[in-house]
Amino acid sequence: MHFRITSTQNPKIKSLLSLEKPRERRKQQLFIIEGKKEIGLALEAGYRIGNLFFCDEMISPDDLKPFDTNNRLLIPVSKDVFDKIAVRENSGGLIAVAEMKEHALDQIDPGSQPLILVLEGVEKPGNLGAILRTADAAGVDAVIICDPQTDFYNPNVIRSSVGCVFTKQIASASSEETIAWLKKNNILILCTYLKASKQYDQVDFTKACAIIMGTEATGLSDVWVKNADANIIIPMQGKIDSMNVSTSAAVLVFEARRQRGFTNHQ
Repeated sequence: MHFRITSTQNPKIKSLLSLEKPRERRKQQLFIIEGKKEIGLALEAGYRIGNLFFCDEMISPDDLKPFDTNNRLLIPVSKDVFDKIAVRENSGGLIAVAEMKEHALDQIDPGSQPLILVLEGVEKPGNLGAILRTADAAGVDAVIICDPQTDFYNPNVIRSSVGCVFTKQIASASSEETIAWLKKNNILILCTYLKASKQYDQVDFTKACAIIMGTEATGLSDVWVKNADANIIIPMQGKIDSMNVSTSAAVLVFEARRQRGFTNHQ
């Protein structure tokens, strides 16, 4: 066990704080996970955890036991220091530094009859996190983000996904690469698009399929529309013509799950 760190000028703390910047995360291929549940999910998913910073005023020795193994360093910090390094409230007194994984398209195993969710250009980390949480709840097989700048390890993605960024197969690729991969794997391309579309409840989601969603502002790019097997729409009943992308994703993937059955899905 290390001596308790009481200063934010400590090199380990300065190194940790540097990971709040996307450029540093990319450079070091490291990121921060806050909270016992989220760290536990990352470990289950095979992420390699390094230093674990904890505040003994906020977490009990019993709660630390599952993380107290020889290959990880438990580092005690004062409450003042912990409050500085924690991005969110209620992180439970535990923060980990973890190694990033590669999220290449060819690493995804679609399995048989997959349900894939594809997002083109997600603008807000909170939206991406909410969508990953929905994907986990609905038993989606994989989530593909068509934006090479996607930062799966933004603290707000991890927080808003409640750790579900670790529970699903996820990949980042261009739209063209994703279309080629879907066609190679005989997965239907179902685009959310206003023209020549079917209501979502009249679409067969029981086959191997991918639901493609664009941004609220600009929708999907032309390359998706040209390659669509079908277009789907959520009919609006009010005065507005669109919903938040994470809400729309929830409506569509749970309709797909309803059609496929809610039982015996792992």
